[in-house]
Amino acid sequence: MVKTLKLYNPILINNAMVDSLTYDENEITGALFAEAEAEKKTAGGVKNFGINLSFEFDTAFHLFIGMAAIIAVNPHISFDDLERLKGADVVKVTSIGRNFIMRPEESAPDNTEAPSETTQKPTTPASETSKKSE
Repeated sequence: MVKTLKLYNPILINNAMVDSLTYDENEITGALFAEAEAEKKTAGGVKNFGINLSFEFDTAFHLFIGMAAIIAVNPHISFDDLERLKGADVVKVTSIGRNFIMRPEESAPDNTEAPSETTQKPTTPASETSKKSE
């Protein structure tokens, strides 16, 4: 689902000042995910590309995954464009990426329409003392 991010600090993209950006985390492809990781390492000056933090704890990676969500629905925008974000806008985009990475399994779309039948009924009857206290 495409959402809109309102910027506190408009940025220049393709010779136009932009004060809002659309994004969709569900449009991030594997290639864009990998590109975000490479861009993060380049921006951070990492010389050894073999060293990886766990991406759950890598806040800089969250920022670049947030950027990937923007680029996914705006192919005319580049990581270089989005590196001009500043202040609270950086935090907002980082939150988009963090929410993508840290999404709990329960929030994944449920494709089943029928209720689950895994709940078992009790196999032992209630004791006499529990019945009397009711």
